[in-house]
Amino acid sequence: MAEEIEFNFDHFENLNIVKRLKQIIGSWWNIQLNFTDEKGFLRGVPQGKFFNPKNPICKLITENNEAFKDCVNVARVTTIESEEANEQLVSTCHAGFSTISLPLKLGDKYLGCIFADGFIIEETVEEQKNKLRNYLKKSFLKESTELESYINELPVLSMKEVKYLEELLQVVLDEIIQLRKSILDNKDEINAISTSLKKDWNFNNIVGKSSAMQEVFKLLSKISDSEATILITGENGTGKEGIAKAIHVNSKRKSKNFIIQNCGAINDNLLETELFGHVKGSFTNAIKDKKGLFELADKGTLFLDEIGDTSTTMQVKLLRILQEGTFIPVGGSEQKQVDVRILAATNKNLELMVKNGTFREDLYYRLNVINVKLPSLKERIEDIPLLIKKFLDNYSKLNNTKVKKISSGCLYRMEKYAWPGNVRELENEVERLCVLSGENEEISDDLLSERIFGIQDKEEKFKGINKEGNLKEAIEQLEKEMIYANLEKENWNKSKAAIKLGISRASLIMKCEKYHLDKKSRKLNIEENDSL
Repeated sequence: MAEEIEFNFDHFENLNIVKRLKQIIGSWWNIQLNFTDEKGFLRGVPQGKFFNPKNPICKLITENNEAFKDCVNVARVTTIESEEANEQLVSTCHAGFSTISLPLKLGDKYLGCIFADGFIIEETVEEQKNKLRNYLKKSFLKESTELESYINELPVLSMKEVKYLEELLQVVLDEIIQLRKSILDNKDEINAISTSLKKDWNFNNIVGKSSAMQEVFKLLSKISDSEATILITGENGTGKEGIAKAIHVNSKRKSKNFIIQNCGAINDNLLETELFGHVKGSFTNAIKDKKGLFELADKGTLFLDEIGDTSTTMQVKLLRILQEGTFIPVGGSEQKQVDVRILAATNKNLELMVKNGTFREDLYYRLNVINVKLPSLKERIEDIPLLIKKFLDNYSKLNNTKVKKISSGCLYRMEKYAWPGNVRELENEVERLCVLSGENEEISDDLLSERIFGIQDKEEKFKGINKEGNLKEAIEQLEKEMIYANLEKENWNKSKAAIKLGISRASLIMKCEKYHLDKKSRKLNIEENDSL
């Protein structure tokens, strides 16, 4: 069971995507975005940092102590109603504004809500304006013409826009929940990953018989027992995290913790407290001391993924712990010493970043003691059938089903595809094929994603045809290419190829003789599975 982590709104409100969505909502509709905790208290209150009002009426209300109390009470009631409804709510506040609120829940735990207010709805605009006029006249000594100008400046949203606003708020919630989950998962991995790593991540379980992967394995066998810092590079989806796990499993530290932190997923403030921990009272909601990942990984291994996404400020702090093995928790004054092996990974060109001044040269050399460069999938095409088999087996075990087979035509197209997403994209595609194939034991190529299914057709469309010659010759050339392509896809099974071509088997045999299409003459190393 993962250790419970206090929910820190200050960190989550500083997420780049949350900040950006606040800006978008503010610029599009002049609407403010706010959070309440599980008790309904607005974030920043009573410190006087109440939400930044986006319109003059809200600003007027928040500057008045009595009116401000009404707003706080409305926020509390909204939070309670949001928890009870367990879904988004559109309501009207005491002053007449419309409010959209969404509950923030992690599992069964209710943590408060996010809400947007300070607007009126197009379908009830006059009713809401009258309510606002009455409220403002009663509560404030302002000229009626000035108050009316305030009312006329208010954002008015149609129900369609309200629905879109709800969707944006849900994006904010999803991002907060996902980040919270990733932090908890990290804690779970501390307790669970080391026990499962030995079984799943030894070098023998990593698929790769290609020459490119054999070179990687040779290097790994030399460095596994060392204490050197290792930089793992390669495109997205090449399996950098898996290699890091394998290095740990085969090291002297295999009985200790292996901890993963994605440096590109969170901003500097949150990353700093995650890596180095913090002391009680160092910031709002720091109600107790918290150990950072470096301390939790003491005597073990810490894997810093996406190291190229760290800021120059964070790079300085990482350099210190790499050089001296010491750090100071956020808000602390006591220096701590740890013994941690660092593995790092990136899909970026750090050498180029050093030249451009976006990555520290001294940190680069500290990280790049040994470089493990993983090949892209297009550089190890011969591993594709092996990887597909592994993913088919994994799907079968996970879903307790019979292992499916890939048809020769399907495999042919998959080997021809470039796989820009590398092994991760291949794994996702295999899972998709298993789901779509239903009860069928064999997976046919017509189930492939369009980008993969059409790749060969796009590459070979009219290839080699003399478009300057006469029409009869061009048609014969196209016919010859189509017959050959389908025979290849069907492993030279003429019955299957004839069906795909829409002709009889006898007709296909005659055309093969006409065009001298013979499997043996092409020197194909495939056993004959079709007799004439």
